[in-house]
Amino acid sequence: MSAVAVHGVGTSHFGRQPGRDLVGLAFDAVHEALADAGVDGVDAVWVGTVFGPAGVAQRVLRAMGVTGIPIVTVENACASGTTAFAEAHEAVRTGRYGRVLALGLEQMSTAFAGAITPEPTDPEGRSGLALPALYAMAAARYLHLGAVTPEQLAAVSVKNHAHALHNPRAQYSGRHTVEEVLASRMVADPLTLLQCCPTSDGAAAAVLAPATGGSREVAVRGVAMRSGAPWNHASPHVWGHDVVRDTAADAFAAAGLTGPSDVDVLEVHDAFTIGEIVTTEALGLAPPGGGGEAAAAGVTALGGAHPVNPSGGLLSRGHPLGATGLAQLAEITWQLRGEAAGRQVDGARIGVVETMGGGVSVLDGNACVVAVLEAP
Repeated sequence: MSAVAVHGVGTSHFGRQPGRDLVGLAFDAVHEALADAGVDGVDAVWVGTVFGPAGVAQRVLRAMGVTGIPIVTVENACASGTTAFAEAHEAVRTGRYGRVLALGLEQMSTAFAGAITPEPTDPEGRSGLALPALYAMAAARYLHLGAVTPEQLAAVSVKNHAHALHNPRAQYSGRHTVEEVLASRMVADPLTLLQCCPTSDGAAAAVLAPATGGSREVAVRGVAMRSGAPWNHASPHVWGHDVVRDTAADAFAAAGLTGPSDVDVLEVHDAFTIGEIVTTEALGLAPPGGGGEAAAAGVTALGGAHPVNPSGGLLSRGHPLGATGLAQLAEITWQLRGEAAGRQVDGARIGVVETMGGGVSVLDGNACVVAVLEAP
């Protein structure tokens, strides 16, 4: 068994890019990741995508001369990119392959006009319950219980859009007030437009190989992945909380951490403002019902005790589903190397990536992946 490190990362720009194709987006990410790692080839590739056409992995890699090696495509909803990372990590850790590329890609702008179409074979899908509505139900529950206020929900958006001002690859950025966020167009009550992730296109990649102690290698301390269990009256929490909590516990244990108090910077799944609040509670960064207060008080902002989503997160960097997890991984890699420029978390040594994908009725999320990384 080998200790594994991230040797190189790369991403495309994120945004609505209907004039670009998946080949071009993937080239940007893979070319940068290989150059960052200082290599010109890999032994195998895992590719995460949700809506890519059949054969998309081989098609985009063929265009850059990556052929004749094992190429595996995985789909795990929004956690597809981090699932590719988890599988690439395991392949290196067990010695199956020496150097592996994990790639995530998605072009949402040409696949959907708006929200992702609900799956009609699911009961919730047949009723037209799209993901914005599912998250809105969680937000409404929190509001009903007094676990969050509208202003605290909006504070997450204010924070992440401000973080993205320092990320030149982000889709959106800006200095918004809580009032502006709450006054933006209603999408799924109580979630307004500025509380919802945009439709995005993009790609992200990472090169993994055995750790050698190199000055720019980011060590992988632990990785965990779970699929959601049946979600029913047995859980007092909203959808998505339990699978994040349990996956994080696995990852922290694998990394030898006592908990989130050891973590310096996090990239978490904030497709909607309530998603970041629920996730920070599930990770243990805030007590139950305290995630919104932490956001409003600056605890999860740059300069706070637990900086969350310095890249701008899904809300502002963008959310091309298959690419998101590896975009999060790239951000944490840059943070741990001290290469994040104006959004750098000073002295960051331990970073966490959390991605949760959902949409299957009855389950507490399709899948969740949590990775713990350590600075060189």
